[in-house]
Amino acid sequence: MKSNTYILSIETATNLCTVSLANHGETLFSIVGEEPNLHATKLTVFVQEVVERAGLTFADLSAIAVSKGPGSYTGLRIGVSTAKGLCYALDIPLIANNSLEALVAGYMEKSDRDLDGEVLLCPMIDARRREVYTALFDAHGRELSETHALIVDETTFDSYLEQGKQLILFGSGADKFAETFAHIPAITVVPAFESLASHQDRMAYAKFQAAAFEDVAYFEPFYLKDFVATTPKKSPLL
Repeated sequence: MKSNTYILSIETATNLCTVSLANHGETLFSIVGEEPNLHATKLTVFVQEVVERAGLTFADLSAIAVSKGPGSYTGLRIGVSTAKGLCYALDIPLIANNSLEALVAGYMEKSDRDLDGEVLLCPMIDARRREVYTALFDAHGRELSETHALIVDETTFDSYLEQGKQLILFGSGADKFAETFAHIPAITVVPAFESLASHQDRMAYAKFQAAAFEDVAYFEPFYLKDFVATTPKKSPLL
C-alpha cells in the first residue's frame, strides 16, 4: 500500500491549459500555460514536466483527476482523453470534478473575504457572447442550483438582490460583466480568476478516500452543449 497519495489533476475546461500534482490533497507543483489554447500541443508536456519536478515517476501516481465540464468542447475532450489514457496505461483510478465546483473550491481557499449567509457564490465559465456556464453556491460552498447555461443581463440577479443577498461572480465568464454590474454594490465581479488544476487537489483527495471513481471505459465529459437561446432574458438560478 502506498504511504503517499499522489494525484495528478488536469484542468482544460477553459482556454487555459493547467496541470497540478498533489500529495494527500496538498499541492506540490502546478503548471499553467502562459498562452491560451495550448491543450493539444502542451498538455502531455505539462503532465510529464510536473511529475519530473516532483522527483517522481508515473508509477508513483495513485490517481488522475480531471475537470469534467462544463466548458470548452475541445478543451474538455483533450483533457478527458489524456486523463483516461493515463489511467489505462497506469491502471489507476479516474476522478472527475465538476468545473464549477472546482472554481468555487479555489475561490474559497484563496479569498480573504468574510463569507456569511447573505453571500452567494456564482462561478462562471465563458461560453459565447453574454452566455456562461454557471451554478449558484452558498457561502459554505454548497450547490444551490444545477449547472446550466445562462445568458446574463443586468436584471439576471434582481430576485436575489431584492432578498438582500450579495453575489460574487468569478471565473473566465465573469470578467465580461464587470461593466454590466459596476453600478450594483451588492454584486462583486472578481477580475481574472482562472480555472486552475490546483483547485481540484483537495476535492480529488477527498474523492480518492471515498473511492468515488469513474468508469474509465465509459466516462465522457459534461459538455452541456444542448443549450440554445437567442435573446437575453431574466432567468433565476434557483
